[in-house]
Amino acid sequence: MSDAEIAALLPGLTTPHLADACIRKGVEVRCAPPELVPLDRARSRFVGRARPVRHYGSVDVFLEAIADAEPGDVLVIDNQGRTDEACVGDLVALEAKAAGIAGLIVGGLHRDTAELLEIGLPLFSAGALPTGPQSLRPRENDAFATARVGRWWISREDIVVADLDGVLFLPVIRVAELADTAQRIRDTEREQAARVRRGTSLREQLRFAEYLAARVADPATTFRAHLRRFGGAVEE
Repeated sequence: MSDAEIAALLPGLTTPHLADACIRKGVEVRCAPPELVPLDRARSRFVGRARPVRHYGSVDVFLEAIADAEPGDVLVIDNQGRTDEACVGDLVALEAKAAGIAGLIVGGLHRDTAELLEIGLPLFSAGALPTGPQSLRPRENDAFATARVGRWWISREDIVVADLDGVLFLPVIRVAELADTAQRIRDTEREQAARVRRGTSLREQLRFAEYLAARVADPATTFRAHLRRFGGAVEE
């Protein structure tokens, strides 16, 4: 599946919609740590196939990853969450943007914030630090095979979806199925919201009084089980 095909599947779907779809379809929900935030909230939304790369103190790995990338890919950078160095700055961002990279997910810190904002390439990171790497580390043979973000190992078999709620990683082989489920969840919730605005409370729509009565009769009754009886999507 190409980056263009991936992007066409996911317009109008937020990371919450897709995370709920993962839960409903039994797919592991893999989110980047909440400390990874967008550099520019106005440019927080992007989607693309992951292009993993591990950093060892030199930009050469980034240039190699960018050279092998396809337009629309997302560079997923593993710097082991280091807080003693920034691993990405303006030159890497410029090169990535020129190559058609859709965005950067930085498992660490960035620098050159003013220049990055001017370049406008979407970027998530754990923050900024003035200093770049001060040492080189041994490079592993599989530097481009996987990148660790938080507790997840991300590969080329993953899709990156980023927005104001954070970053979500989806398996390529399930993305069409998840997109379909997420669209149904989104549409249900939009209709629920519209009905609230028209005067029908969410409690009425979700038959909350029935749920409370059922829970009295059987304390093991869960709200999710109650919702599934009629397709309420609010918790999934």
